[in-house]
Amino acid sequence: MNRKSPLNPAIKSTVWLLWFFFMGCILAMGQTSHTISGTITDKSNGETLFGASVLLTGTTMGGVTNEYGFYSITAPEGEYVLSISYMGYTDVNLKINLDSDLKHDVEISEFSTELDEVVVTADEPERAILRKPEMSVVKMNIGTVKQMPVVLGELDILKSLQMLPGVTNNGEGSGGFHVRGGAQDQNLVLLDEAIIYNTSHMFGFFSVFNADAIKDVKLYKGGIPARFGGRVSSVLDIRQKDGNSKNFELNGGIGIISSRLTAEGPMFGDKGSFLVAGRRSYVDLLLKAAGEDNSVSFYDLNLKTNYSIDPNNKLFLSGYFGRDAFKLGNAFDSSYGNASGNLRWNHIFYDRLFSNLSAILSRYDYDLEFAQEEFVWVSSITNYNLKYDFKYYLSDAFKLDFGANGIFYDFDPGEVTPTADTSPVNALKLDQKRAFESGFYLNAEHKLSPRLTAQYGLRFSTFSRLGGQPINQYINEQPVVYNPQLGIYERGEVIGETNYAKGDAIENFDNLEPRVSLAYLLNDDASIKAGFSRTAQYIHLLSNTSSVTPLDVWTPSGPFIKPQLSNQYALGYFRNFSNKIYSLEMEAYYKTVDNRIDYIDGAELVGQNSIETEILNGEMRAYGLELLLRKNEGNLTGWIAYTLSKSEQRTLGGYAGGPGINNGEWYNAFFDRTHDISVSGAYRLDDQWSFGTNLVFQTGRPVTYPNGQYRYEGLSIASYADRNSDRLPAYHRMDVSVNYKPRKYQNKRFKGEWVLSIYNLYHRKNAASISFGQNLETGANEATRTAIFGIVPSLTYNFKF
Repeated sequence: MNRKSPLNPAIKSTVWLLWFFFMGCILAMGQTSHTISGTITDKSNGETLFGASVLLTGTTMGGVTNEYGFYSITAPEGEYVLSISYMGYTDVNLKINLDSDLKHDVEISEFSTELDEVVVTADEPERAILRKPEMSVVKMNIGTVKQMPVVLGELDILKSLQMLPGVTNNGEGSGGFHVRGGAQDQNLVLLDEAIIYNTSHMFGFFSVFNADAIKDVKLYKGGIPARFGGRVSSVLDIRQKDGNSKNFELNGGIGIISSRLTAEGPMFGDKGSFLVAGRRSYVDLLLKAAGEDNSVSFYDLNLKTNYSIDPNNKLFLSGYFGRDAFKLGNAFDSSYGNASGNLRWNHIFYDRLFSNLSAILSRYDYDLEFAQEEFVWVSSITNYNLKYDFKYYLSDAFKLDFGANGIFYDFDPGEVTPTADTSPVNALKLDQKRAFESGFYLNAEHKLSPRLTAQYGLRFSTFSRLGGQPINQYINEQPVVYNPQLGIYERGEVIGETNYAKGDAIENFDNLEPRVSLAYLLNDDASIKAGFSRTAQYIHLLSNTSSVTPLDVWTPSGPFIKPQLSNQYALGYFRNFSNKIYSLEMEAYYKTVDNRIDYIDGAELVGQNSIETEILNGEMRAYGLELLLRKNEGNLTGWIAYTLSKSEQRTLGGYAGGPGINNGEWYNAFFDRTHDISVSGAYRLDDQWSFGTNLVFQTGRPVTYPNGQYRYEGLSIASYADRNSDRLPAYHRMDVSVNYKPRKYQNKRFKGEWVLSIYNLYHRKNAASISFGQNLETGANEATRTAIFGIVPSLTYNFKF
């Protein structure tokens, strides 16, 4: 057991959760009722619709469809009108006589038959959701993503999310993203439930998600449901399309650096469908044609198929494969990529109980080849995940989620292999690490009154660091010690090692993770919400750079690295205006994270077999205020987002002694941004022309600058200020786009459009970094500013057939 975890508050929370659960069951059994259930799909392509609103008109009874389009409503016997709505689709109203349990699948139609890219209304979940206790959640419509200006013609889901409050990057052209002051490794990124460890192509310029293959994007910034575990900052849940089950369809695009093509259609007669989506860059081909020895490229492939065994059983098989390659002349080759697969079984036990069983594989690896030194370096992380989730629609007032999962991790931190006998490098293999993580959860959505709804749950997680490698023993159990004479931290002295067999557990951890949120409806147009969540994270990304890189290595918790534990509190106000044309969302949050690893000065992470000698355990805290004002309908749509926030770390000396990092004081985290303002708009002039724009302003990210220098044997040596006590200049830019659809395609099956985007319209040279050095000729100190992008125009042709 992790004895340092404060379990008493969690145990108290468990008692309250169980009390609410049993009270909900008692209330639900108070009267005779019947259930209507089914699946909501798009009439044109058979895609299930996640988040469609299904209500019994004139009552408060209803809900929204789950990830697979399933709904279930239980109500007293009688005649009703079943109302189904989904923004961008025609409302459907059906008279039903609920005198017995009913199964009713419904197909609904889009307003328009135009390309998805020109839909100018947002999905219903993009408005302020008042009744559901779900808070700190961002749901982005793919149609919205496709309207936004892009860099180099590449649609990017992650960059679109960064236009919303509480989400930011760590600099232009950098990989990963940060949520409410958290680090990139604190985000759980899922593609069809499979973990994606590196979300970037071309070292951070683009994301790995092909928008043509994506159906739904949902980001949990806080109030993370109990079914998710393993990260302490956020969950990004991305779902691929199932594939058109009605007609064969091709769509794609041709851009200046890459092209994409997606094919989908029916399969197995009327019992299934398939999706194949591919994307490839051709920068390497252009460089080769120009006679360049350097090269950079990427590709990805999305696959999915499904088969309906019968009305109550459906199988899904999906996969993702993506890879990047980089070559620097004849000196250096690198490649890295993700691979994942998921076999799922949906089963409806009966009209109130829905289940999903998934067997998932995820892998991330990279390799480096140094031709001159004649060696290859490879590293990887692989996990095998089995999960079983249930949703029980006990009554209209009480819905229950429960399930379990287990993940086996295989960490291969690195292996060096000489490629020739003349190589000056010896063969080396770092210790392979293994671990097993499990989770069990129970979560309820409980309508306590017509105005008050609660969502509460509990997750119990365990983690075992498994054997198969030796663990060092240090004097006084100190892998890091403080040297007071030199004023620095040094590696501890190894006095032996303990060997563990593969079947042994080196160390075990367990944590109770309660989650609760409340929504109180003030009136038909406004509500207030509050939430608390406790989360645990058992694996850590080793990186002492300011942004994620392919060389970063994941490592499990163990004897010297404890699990990260987070508590987050949030309070929000939500309101719709002018018949839901406008919406306002305001949230304040406060988050703490214990056992956040920090790095001693001069830490060496690459090729390090004893990583515990390079780190100290610290803590984080983040707090802020988020505002989001949307215009949801009309020819002009968009939003204004503002975040005022603070993110800090503190690392005391702990068992190593000494003053800690930055003398044990709080200091700015790498990803702290005090002010973050984003404006995004889309304007549809007519059926041919539409326009988009983004405007971004952010406080510069924290950096450490030299604050003085001294001379030693004729050399000028810099001394540095406290960690992250300075900042880069403020970041800002403006992007614009123009979409043109020729009329000659509008009444034909083949449809096309041209998209002109200009990234960074006024050519702002935003600083990615500032380096300091000495001019060898004049001896003067110099600061050099590095910028990634100036103005970047791009032209893309999109088509659909």
